[in-house]
Amino acid sequence: MTNLTKHDTPQGPRWALDGRLLREDFDLGRLLALRVSQMADFLGSVVTTEPGDGTPLAPIDAATEVWAAGVTYLRSREAREAESTVRDVYAKVYDAERPELFFKATGWRVAGHGMPIRIRRDSRWNVPEPELTLVVNAHGEIAGFCAGNDVSSRDIEGANPLYLPQAKVYNGSCALGPAIALCGVETLRDLPIDLSVLRDGRAIFSGATRTSQLKRPLQELVEYLVREMDFPSGVFLMTGTGVVPPDDFSLAPGDVVRITIGGLTLENPVGP
Repeated sequence: MTNLTKHDTPQGPRWALDGRLLREDFDLGRLLALRVSQMADFLGSVVTTEPGDGTPLAPIDAATEVWAAGVTYLRSREAREAESTVRDVYAKVYDAERPELFFKATGWRVAGHGMPIRIRRDSRWNVPEPELTLVVNAHGEIAGFCAGNDVSSRDIEGANPLYLPQAKVYNGSCALGPAIALCGVETLRDLPIDLSVLRDGRAIFSGATRTSQLKRPLQELVEYLVREMDFPSGVFLMTGTGVVPPDDFSLAPGDVVRITIGGLTLENPVGP
């Protein structure tokens, strides 16, 4: 796999390919406007010999959209049924032909590796959601993936499914990183997903699943997303979580959330 990373440098944000900076005029939208078959040649034409270092940033451009799919794992369906006053809603969407899709963030709101995430001040039950996040080009092709954290307020959504945007979309609710791994979709079919939450340096929760436990094929999720919407500069799609902490668990300021998916590790402290 080839890794794209983004860094804060003295010259401003710069992208890098496997540790070498790309030209200053490179942006992700230019890459994702291309077909997957064209990407390697294009990247080869814009890579430099300069080392790519500096503070890591979220591997996304400011205007790029992040969307998410829900209830794609059996464990997620069970957890959302348990938290909700309208339980059959989640059973129906899990078994339905049409997946649940919702808007999550624009790129400028996304936290990168090492950057703080947040929990809502008006919520008492907040959880991380480790998710394989697809990087999709303008033609609806899956170009690669990164690790994602779809931070969520379970009590807000549980009170009423129509509150889902408030439970899912707020400052600090989305993290992506540490890189975009460019690879074929066949690589993504059975990746391990691991989550651990540390408090005062001690693990207070850990869990794991695999992408093979997804109910829906990845391309099916993408096809529904792009069915009636254009993304000329590409889009990121979080594919749902199969790791759900117990009902007595909630994130707290100072916790550290560590997510590893297919060799990429995304780590974020929980800010105030």
